[in-house]
Amino acid sequence: MNFFGFGQSADIDIVLNDAETRKKAEHKSEDGRKDKYFLFYDGETVSGKVNVTLKYPGKRLEHNGIKIEFIGQIELYYDRGNHHEFVSLVKDLARPGELTQSQTFDFEFTHVEKPYEAYTGQNVKLRYFLRATVSRRLSDIVKEVDIVVHTLSTYPDINSSIKMEVGIEDCLHIEFEYNKSKYHLKDVIVGKIYFLLVRIKIKHMEIDIIKRETTGTGPNVYHENDTIAKYEIMDGAPVRGESIPIRLFLAGYEITPTMRDINKKFSVRYYLNLVLIDEEERRYFKQQEITLWRKSDVARKSMSHQAILASQRFEGSSNPEKSQAGEKDS
Repeated sequence: MNFFGFGQSADIDIVLNDAETRKKAEHKSEDGRKDKYFLFYDGETVSGKVNVTLKYPGKRLEHNGIKIEFIGQIELYYDRGNHHEFVSLVKDLARPGELTQSQTFDFEFTHVEKPYEAYTGQNVKLRYFLRATVSRRLSDIVKEVDIVVHTLSTYPDINSSIKMEVGIEDCLHIEFEYNKSKYHLKDVIVGKIYFLLVRIKIKHMEIDIIKRETTGTGPNVYHENDTIAKYEIMDGAPVRGESIPIRLFLAGYEITPTMRDINKKFSVRYYLNLVLIDEEERRYFKQQEITLWRKSDVARKSMSHQAILASQRFEGSSNPEKSQAGEKDS
C-alpha cells in the first residue's frame, strides 16, 4: 500500500540454510487447507539468511534496527487478540541506521527448544514461525515464515492391554480386549470382542475413534468432539460364544499425538468408542482413552543428537542413558 507517498520501500525474504535438503511436512491451516512447511524437531538449530531488497535502487532506507525472532505461540480462537508465547528468541541483525543498497544478514538460533507439536484445531492453534522486522518510524516492514514441529517419542516401556465389559443385567454381556493402550500414529489396533450373553437383538456394532479437543480454563472451557474413524465390526445379530477379531489401521486417518495440558491452555485426547445398536434403535456405548504418539520415520542412528533427546520426552519412555546404550549395542 502506498499512502500519501509512504509505501513499503523494501522486501524481506527469509531463507533457511538447509532449505534444499530439509524435509517438509503437510500441515492443516485454519481454513482447512493443507500446505507443506519445513519440518523441525525439538533441539534442532534454526539458521538462515534474511534478505532485505530495496525496491528503489539508489534510494536510502532509514530504519530503527533490523531483527529476527523465533516464536512459538498458542492462539485460542475465542480470545483472538491474545497470543500466548512459550518460546520467544530475538537476534538483532543491524543497529539503527540506513541501508543504501540491498543487504543480506545471517542468523542462527542454536539448539532451539520446541517442546510442543505444531497443531491447528477447532478452537486453538499452536504455531512456530520466524519473523523478520525492519523497524521504521511510520510503519515496520515485516515478514513471517511458519515452520512445522513434530514431537518424537520412544516406545513406552509399559503398554498394558485394555480389557472392558459392556453389560445390561440379564440381557447382554460383552467383553472386549485391545492389545495395548498406547499406539504410534501408523500403528494397528488389534483386538477381539467376545459375546458372553446376548438376549437383545443387536443389528449393528462399530468402533469409533473420537478426538476430543479441550481448550481454556475455568468458565471458558470448550470441548470439541470429532469422530475421526468409524470401523464396522458386524452387521447382523451375534450369538452367544461368538468372538469377532478387530484390526484397525491408524495410518490412513488424520490424527496427532495425544497432547495433555499443553502450556495449561489446551489438550487433545483420543478415545476408542464401542457402539452397539439394537433393532429398536437403542444405542449402547463404552468408551476408553488411548494414547497416541509419534514414532520417528528415520533410523535412530541418522537422527541428530538433539532429536534423539527430544524423542525421549514421553510419558512412558525409557531413560536417555538406557536408550543410548541400546543404540550402541545395535
